Amino acid sequence: MQHFEEQDYDKKFDIGTWKKILQFCAKYKRDFVWLFISSAVLGVLAAIIPFMTGYAIDNFVYYRTVEGIGGFIALFVVVMIVQSLTVLGFIYMAGRIETYVAADVREAGFHQLQRLSFSYFDNTPTGWIMARLTSDTFSIGHIISFGIVDIVWGIFVLISYYTFMFIIDARLAFLMLLIMPVLIIVSVFFQRRILKAHRESRKINSKITAAYNEGITGAKTTKTLMRERRNFDEFSDLTGGMRRASVRAATISGMYFPVILAITAIGVAVVLGEGGMGVIAGVLTLGVFFAFMRYTNDMFEPISQIAQVWAEMQGAQASIERTITLLEVVPDIEDRPDVIEKYGDFENPKPENWKKIHGRISFKDVTFKYKTGEQVLERFNLEVRQGEKIALVGETGSGKSTIVNLICRFYEPVEGQILIDGMDYREHPQIWLQSNLGYVLQSPHLFSGSIRDNIRYGNLEATEEQIIEAAKTVDAWNFIQNMEEGMDTDVGEGGNRLSTGEKQLISFARAIIKDPAIFVLDEATSSIDTETEQKIQNAILKILEGRTSFIVAHRLSTIRHCDRILVIDQGRIIEEGNHKQLLAKKGHYFNLYTNQFKKEEQSRLLS
Repeated sequence: MQHFEEQDYDKKFDIGTWKKILQFCAKYKRDFVWLFISSAVLGVLAAIIPFMTGYAIDNFVYYRTVEGIGGFIALFVVVMIVQSLTVLGFIYMAGRIETYVAADVREAGFHQLQRLSFSYFDNTPTGWIMARLTSDTFSIGHIISFGIVDIVWGIFVLISYYTFMFIIDARLAFLMLLIMPVLIIVSVFFQRRILKAHRESRKINSKITAAYNEGITGAKTTKTLMRERRNFDEFSDLTGGMRRASVRAATISGMYFPVILAITAIGVAVVLGEGGMGVIAGVLTLGVFFAFMRYTNDMFEPISQIAQVWAEMQGAQASIERTITLLEVVPDIEDRPDVIEKYGDFENPKPENWKKIHGRISFKDVTFKYKTGEQVLERFNLEVRQGEKIALVGETGSGKSTIVNLICRFYEPVEGQILIDGMDYREHPQIWLQSNLGYVLQSPHLFSGSIRDNIRYGNLEATEEQIIEAAKTVDAWNFIQNMEEGMDTDVGEGGNRLSTGEKQLISFARAIIKDPAIFVLDEATSSIDTETEQKIQNAILKILEGRTSFIVAHRLSTIRHCDRILVIDQGRIIEEGNHKQLLAKKGHYFNLYTNQFKKEEQSRLLS
């Protein structure tokens, strides 16, 4: 397997990237409209309050009178009530958008994972995927709701402030306006460096998530190999890199904020001096000067808010880039549009148009190589009759699993054809073949839930009688009945509450209940005890009857009943025949079988 190295993102702030993620906001258009309206209302109200305060100073405080103050107080209370209600609605709507958008991105990511080909999971660490669908989607939801809206709010507040400031004194307002180009230049300078630092931080975060995943799933191996100290040192290196990258990002972001405030403070000092002179000269009233200073001081908040959100958006872009990368991965195997139109796909199948699969399979000059360039098959040919039981044996890496993965269309030939009942299987959708496929792995995977649920996964419409019959067929019914909750027994995460043999029997029942035309057993008995193996062998004889089947075998004693055994070496068939015929040849298979038989006998005698 090739080493996974995450893509580097070195582009500047990219509006195109944001447009892609903002597509998830389309169905919440009405919510965004109300959010922006509330932002505008809050901006206007924020500007009205200092103006009213200045009015009160000039008309009530300066003249020391309360005449007309009742109406003023009533109006002020109305403004405050409207502001409070608007803030409440603003927070509710932003929280709603944050939750829904993040959920939609996660759902799209999960849906994408169902579409992707096996090769993607072969080459992409689980931790990388998990980071995309957890921390990155949270960051995206937050910045789209509260982040972007805070910028909108800040812009409306600044516009409102400047409007009232120009009404009060255009000359002073113009002086404050002069600092805006400086703020923009400083923002551009810092945002490039912030973006780079956040990208590095997100990249290391993916590696940490992957390390967590491996540490949990490989806990037993870690303890048996006494790798705890080594694993801790390796993890410490990762977290140290994360700490350095995060500190660098936080330092640059932290410098950005006070620099913005310092520049704004210079403008405030200029206005304070000029305005104070205006009051002394009688050009400005005290109330107007007070209102102007409130606007000048209060501009810190929207400017700092915009600056802070802008810095956060740099980090969010790193999350968006990685999430979009996942969402835009094109599966290596895709059904053609005309095939989907006629037969449907996984989402909208049209089984009424499907042809029944009988199980005759042909490889016609098939060449296959992985993306890494490793060629496994070259002009490979094979004819399998309907209902024939084929065993594939050979050394590790000889191409056995590649052949069955090609049959299942988990991969596709680079050249040549694979025919099912005389038809190129690319002329039909993947679901047509895979819904007629029973596949049992060497390491069975069960989903969280009951035994009943796990068997039913093979056929969601199966009745209780069919589920029990499938369990009885594979000789799993006895151990299921002996469990306290029977069929309702929770198997645990990945089936960890069951033994390996019990999990394997459940996986067999799950495959059988599907009633597949083609069966694949990929070393399905290599990791179980002899007693369970005998149960499975008895079940296999019944299960495979009349079905085309492929058995990738480690224990050669399990394939003696097969119609044909293919000995594979470097992607070629070097021997072919049934068990007796191949033993009589005394060739490669004979050597494999006798050597394994001797080892098993030695182990049996020693035990």
